[in-house]
Amino acid sequence: MTVTNNHATHLAGPVLVLGTGLLGTSIGLGLRARGIEVLLSDPSPSAQAVAQDIGAGRILAPEDRTAPQLVVVAAPPDVTARVVSEALRRYPDAVVVDIASVKAAVLAELRQDTALSAQDLARYVGTHPMAGREKSGPVAARGELFTSMPWVLCPSDLAAPEAVKTARELAIDLGALVSQMSAEEHDGAVALISHLPQVMSSLLASRLQDTPAHALSLSGQGLRDVTRIAASDPALWVQILGANAPRLVTHLYGVREDLNRLINTLEHPEADGARLDLAQLISEGNAGQARIPGKHGGPPQAFAWLTVLVDDRPGQIARLLTEIGEEGINLEDLRLDHSAGQDVGMVEISVLPGKRQQLVDYLSTHGWKVLQ
Repeated sequence: MTVTNNHATHLAGPVLVLGTGLLGTSIGLGLRARGIEVLLSDPSPSAQAVAQDIGAGRILAPEDRTAPQLVVVAAPPDVTARVVSEALRRYPDAVVVDIASVKAAVLAELRQDTALSAQDLARYVGTHPMAGREKSGPVAARGELFTSMPWVLCPSDLAAPEAVKTARELAIDLGALVSQMSAEEHDGAVALISHLPQVMSSLLASRLQDTPAHALSLSGQGLRDVTRIAASDPALWVQILGANAPRLVTHLYGVREDLNRLINTLEHPEADGARLDLAQLISEGNAGQARIPGKHGGPPQAFAWLTVLVDDRPGQIARLLTEIGEEGINLEDLRLDHSAGQDVGMVEISVLPGKRQQLVDYLSTHGWKVLQ
């Protein structure tokens, strides 16, 4: 697997984006910010109109005969292969990429398409930008959405080197970190690191539907963190989970085994070995979490955390961050929470361990209340 990153502009354009949802519109905004001509098309007139209004490109008129250098298919997964096939036939000189979150099923459908030749498939590259938001639609789009985020290229054995190069240039021009792997390898990876977290978040959040309001008022940042992606679009995830079901089910079998193990232990918490088993389960989670790449994709690092109380009024967080910067301390991470029923916020800050005490001393002497 190769990884590259370069923020120079490589594409000449024009680029045609088919689909003006969150990702398609974000691609348009990012390319337009780099001076690249972008054309937009979407089955929804209102969606493409919004994308045009916010500066993602201009709507492709029926009579427009512009020949795009690149066509980006940003359609829902269940129609991606059909839209790719149509684009390959309509624009015989263009490279065509898709950005669907599953790759093997799309490639298999294209290989079976008798309307496409090997020469057509040489101009196709499956890709997947690993970026998004819980919100959907063009109004949620951001031109910086892909900055420093992974973007996977999954070229088939038929893909021409020039097509792969153009697909790579798209990701690089949008500031992404480019990697390359097979469609099967990609789908296996995202089943674990993307699709399983979505399912687990949704399952947990579903338990909250009938929870009394007074119980939910006790919620802390942990519950919000774990259920954040449960707000995702159900219609999109039905397609994603269905397309990658065999690989996801394998991981769910493992989760089921772990749950059965936990249930059996908790049914008899005083039994010999029960506490050891619980400690081992949590430790296994510690080990897995520690393997997640750290800042800038580098090795995981242990940071020191502290919490600062701030008044819940405009300008306080900005003032806090400004003062930390003036002290010359770099923040590694930042989380915000609110104290239930109180007009104060809690800013959780992580710094390098060697900087923690310096930051505590500095903030304390400048009137901030630091919780240690």
